[in-house]
Amino acid sequence: MSAGGAGAAGPAVGLALLLLGSAAVEALEPGAPTGAVGAEAATPLPQLRAYEAPEPWRQPVAPLRIAEDTWQIGTAGLSVLLLVGDEGAILIDGGMPQAAGQVLANVRALGLAPADVKLILHSHAHVDHVGPLAGLKRATGARVLANAESAALLARGGAEDIHYGDAMVYPPVQADRLLQDGETVELGRLRLTVHFTPGHTPGSMSWSWQDRAPDGTPLRIVYADSMSAPGYRLLDNPATPASSRTIAPAWPRCARCPATCC
Repeated sequence: MSAGGAGAAGPAVGLALLLLGSAAVEALEPGAPTGAVGAEAATPLPQLRAYEAPEPWRQPVAPLRIAEDTWQIGTAGLSVLLLVGDEGAILIDGGMPQAAGQVLANVRALGLAPADVKLILHSHAHVDHVGPLAGLKRATGARVLANAESAALLARGGAEDIHYGDAMVYPPVQADRLLQDGETVELGRLRLTVHFTPGHTPGSMSWSWQDRAPDGTPLRIVYADSMSAPGYRLLDNPATPASSRTIAPAWPRCARCPATCC
């Protein structure tokens, strides 16, 4: 009975919607014919453009040993660090989205399998640092660690960035664990400390750890995130009204490293 009633009312409802649609079109552009509104005279919408990275950011290089456990396995212009320990490896950053294959190739060049990478960390959640993290997570099965600010941006794939909007997007990735400032991340003998240094992004993180030089000399290593703010609106920005107050403490904190970071 109810289905029949709905069917009986169908023509009248359809006519009402048609008239409403025509009125809406005329209201948007008075005098224009209904249907394709000004289609012949309209200017085509702009073509979408992908973010273009400088050539050094895309130039593959062989793994470079920094210390006993620490390797640079990124490109000529972007650092991607791999810490190799007794229970697996930790990756910090990944470079541009197209660098996933290069990163995995360098992991293999060090005699490791992708599955040996157990944890994925990062400095900040822009496309040139975390672009391939979704693919690397799938390829390795590693857990992605982030703070709350970066986790939100990672989940959006870089969209709705407070300074860049949707200009630098990448495949989204979910964080598996949320970090607190000063927390220690451990994997076997590898022990890294995270330091929240908001500046380049609200979720920027710097990392510190102990390693050894080839001759056995102890080293304190700090992987400090960028503090640059290129073209940022730091004052009276409705998207981040407290940005200047948030960033200010990070500068002296970075200046005191490595003395206070390890």
